[in-house]
Amino acid sequence: MTEKEYNSCVDAYADVVYRFILKNIRHEEDARDIVQSAFEKMWVNREQVNSATAKSYLFTVAYNQMIDHIRKSKRIELREEFEEGSKVAGQIILAFKRDLEKALSQLTPLQRSLILLKDLEGYTYEEIGRITALNPSQVKVYLHRARLQLKEIVGKPENIV
Repeated sequence: MTEKEYNSCVDAYADVVYRFILKNIRHEEDARDIVQSAFEKMWVNREQVNSATAKSYLFTVAYNQMIDHIRKSKRIELREEFEEGSKVAGQIILAFKRDLEKALSQLTPLQRSLILLKDLEGYTYEEIGRITALNPSQVKVYLHRARLQLKEIVGKPENIV
């Protein structure tokens, strides 16, 4: 394909290919980019393109690039949705942590320590007893009372908010 044949191909088919792509993706800027890219590819491969089959070649290239564009757009949209979902989940977790810390701050220091040592750190009743100078039975009773107190605080929205 000569430069003159290429230019006449641009004049003859640019609008037709553009309308075809635009009807499929319904976004003017993206349609222009796809058509421009298709003509660029045809220019790069002009040695192998026969002027008689230029229209078919151009539509094939434009169609394939449109499919690639649609796939890429879907991946971007899914990634954005995922990131948005992660942000929302992260905000929920942060709000929960903040509310839990506020509720824990309303407990006595011994109650807070018992809950943190058992439920956060995973110590046994005996280990907690050694740390707090309580016997294991006292640890169980005080921990039970601390959990009930925490449940009462968390159960009342006005106590947290």
